[in-house]
Amino acid sequence: MRIAISTGGGDAPGLNAVIRAVVLSAHHRGWRSYGIQRGYEGLLSFEGVVPLGPAQVRGITHLGGTILGTTNRGNPFRYVMRDADGKEHETDRSEDMVAAFQASGFDALVSIGGDGSLQISYELWKKGLPVVCVPKTIDNDVSGTQRSFGFDTAVSTATEAIDRLHSTAESHDRVMVVELMGRYAGWIALSSGLSGSADVILLPEIPFDIEKVIAKIRSREAAGRRFSIVVVAEGARSKDGTVELVERRGVGTVDRLGGIGSKVARAIEHFTGKETRTLVLGHLQRGGSPTTYDRLLALRFGAAAVRAIADGVFGIMVGLRGSGIEQVPLAEIVGRSKNVPLDCDTIATARELEISLGD
Repeated sequence: MRIAISTGGGDAPGLNAVIRAVVLSAHHRGWRSYGIQRGYEGLLSFEGVVPLGPAQVRGITHLGGTILGTTNRGNPFRYVMRDADGKEHETDRSEDMVAAFQASGFDALVSIGGDGSLQISYELWKKGLPVVCVPKTIDNDVSGTQRSFGFDTAVSTATEAIDRLHSTAESHDRVMVVELMGRYAGWIALSSGLSGSADVILLPEIPFDIEKVIAKIRSREAAGRRFSIVVVAEGARSKDGTVELVERRGVGTVDRLGGIGSKVARAIEHFTGKETRTLVLGHLQRGGSPTTYDRLLALRFGAAAVRAIADGVFGIMVGLRGSGIEQVPLAEIVGRSKNVPLDCDTIATARELEISLGD
């Protein structure tokens, strides 16, 4: 058996642990593994496929990032090409992708990625490509799994940052607004905001009323608490539905969210007169060594993906359900984002601790 491994989309702590688990599990069965560099780009160019054995994956479990590289571009169904005049346009190269896979003599593909990569993998599987997926996103918004690796590390990083902000906010009697990643799911903001004792947490799932946020800050002021910590998910929106985009990027890419933290901070300063500062944690949440939880989950996912291949089961994602790793059909999860349930215990806990959710 010849197994190809691809990492697509944004990086996440734990990617290298998955790669190591796949390679060693395949080696244990006498199979060969190959890494596709820079997502699917490496296979389409025929220049980005490298052999992977125990020597190539030694000592990488604790490393952040991915030894294969990754990209948000390179979707074979919407591949970006340049005309002679330099203008970009999209074209469907999925047939080229399948042909390249077959020409390389691969028997199976382990695709490690988030919702975008899962969608691509599902469409390639329908074209006959034998694929097994591993859920990867710090946002924890992939359906079909309780957790995706990278999330725990991102939450730990964000919580540490919020912890550090408390002392400077209290020293200067300031309001500190922290904007966190997560796109249209509020898992990171909710988990780190609650763990870091934030006073306000604004989520994409709960449109906020800025007057409620102002009321919370004023009530703290009246109680002698002259500082506040406000955590804002990058996809949060006010009740009028506005979300700021930093920019709309080029052909074949996804719009980049951002700016809502600054918007909230300006409103707070305007209505309260309090000095308000903004921190956008950004890609710090993606970087660094994965936590123990993420390392273990990533290793379990990688080994489970190889077991699925050994069983001849394709068109599935391995996912955490309960205490075990299960095989989940891609057809059941593709296009279904997992958002924070409004009736979940964590939301209830935040409300009982009198954290304002802006509603």
